[in-house]
Amino acid sequence: MPLISICIPAYKRVDYLKRLLDSITMQTFRDFEVVVTDDSPDDSVEQLLLTYSAILPIVYFKNQPAKGTPANWNVGISKAKGEWIKLIHDDDWFAEENSLQVFVNHIATGKHFIFSAYANRVNEKSHAQVMHLQHSWKKRIIKEPMTLLAYNVVGPPSVTLLHRSITEQYDERMKWRVDMDFYVRLLLQEKNFCYIDKVLVNVGISETQVTNYCFQNPAVELPEGYLLLEKYGSQRLKNIWVYDAWWRLLRNMHIRQTAQLTSEVDKPWPTVIIKMVADLNSMPDFVLKTGVLSKLAMGISYIRFILG
Repeated sequence: MPLISICIPAYKRVDYLKRLLDSITMQTFRDFEVVVTDDSPDDSVEQLLLTYSAILPIVYFKNQPAKGTPANWNVGISKAKGEWIKLIHDDDWFAEENSLQVFVNHIATGKHFIFSAYANRVNEKSHAQVMHLQHSWKKRIIKEPMTLLAYNVVGPPSVTLLHRSITEQYDERMKWRVDMDFYVRLLLQEKNFCYIDKVLVNVGISETQVTNYCFQNPAVELPEGYLLLEKYGSQRLKNIWVYDAWWRLLRNMHIRQTAQLTSEVDKPWPTVIIKMVADLNSMPDFVLKTGVLSKLAMGISYIRFILG
């Protein structure tokens, strides 16, 4: 049994996949398998993998029919035989030849949830936007994991290493908040994590990413937000970071009437959200468009909520 299963959910993008496979080939740590689960409508991924079969221990699965994301992520994890799971998307790649070794070195911490700093890149030679976890956020997300709704300070799944004892799956009802929701459940279960303050993974930025469709799209954001409220309860908004995240979400989507909520999710919304929408509607546009004034308005709304 390998120590690490590198799980790659693939879909057509063979140029990106080749970049990832090349970065795996260069890794100094070698006790791994590469599990590729393929949603492609053609055999382009399979043909590429054949060129790596002599140099990488690849296990290939063709999804028929295609699973879509994040179901394909779950399929890959279910096929893994390693003690540790390293999910990495096909458009991301390891930053250094010892990236996997550094992940493995931190297994000794005893934590089952490990993640690293990362760099957002358009391509190998582009300027890197380096993403580090600020120290102030470590205790914050352990104390109240739902603060990840404000800022997903963990990052995409590609930056994580998980022990196979973690049985949580990615919620296949979600696409946009799916990784955040997964991390919330991990933190509620594990109550700790190991963070590596070193860029070990490059995260590819492209126009094909789900972000471009989902970001501030009420048809996506509101149903997934409602699902989070169902799963974790509206009492989480007593944390001001969670409250502020909802305030900014509704503000940026120009949600000012309850009817806008029910047009996307025709169910009873929590009172706190209904009142927040009313507070937003009572504010002039110039207040909501001015950062410091919007923050002050949010604070007043939050105090009203806490005082009942």
